[in-house]
Amino acid sequence: MAGHFEATPGGGASVALDEVEVAILRSLAVQLLELIGPGAEPADGEDPLAALFAEGPSEPPSDPALARLFPEAYGDEDKELREASAEFRRFTENDLRTRKREDALAVVRSLDALAPVPDDGAVLSLAADECRHWLGSLNDLRLTIGTRLEVSDEDEGQDGSLYRLPDSDPRKPMVMAYLWLGALQETLIETLMPD
Repeated sequence: MAGHFEATPGGGASVALDEVEVAILRSLAVQLLELIGPGAEPADGEDPLAALFAEGPSEPPSDPALARLFPEAYGDEDKELREASAEFRRFTENDLRTRKREDALAVVRSLDALAPVPDDGAVLSLAADECRHWLGSLNDLRLTIGTRLEVSDEDEGQDGSLYRLPDSDPRKPMVMAYLWLGALQETLIETLMPD
């Protein structure tokens, strides 16, 4: 899985992906959508503007991966900070969930629109706005997988344990996906950096 993003005219990026890479990316994005959950669509007859002002949860998620995607704003060292975090979450989490959902949906849609090329691969070309969705989703995927794997700063370094897992370790496929997503994310960032 050696594909990497390259800059395209107009501020976009492209990457060659084989059939397996497309399937992995799509599957991970769909799983992220399932983890984030459905959007808060207005009920029939409900004012769509009212949904914009609906309050979100005030408690952090119990799932560690969701807690990483929707972290506490101010920590939880004391009661005052917990109350401030709850208030912040109540007014921002719904919008953050919507943005994360839109990012993951953009990944799925762009992968679904790919036309295969010879040798069972495809070239994914993204416009500048699509790149931002991809960056957000790649970051969310890495945070989620890293949380599930309990990745620490020591694991991430070149001498870290992630690089030395034996093939028999059941975490190996997810570690490989985590590292690959990191490489995709890094090359996408590099393509978007001004010269």
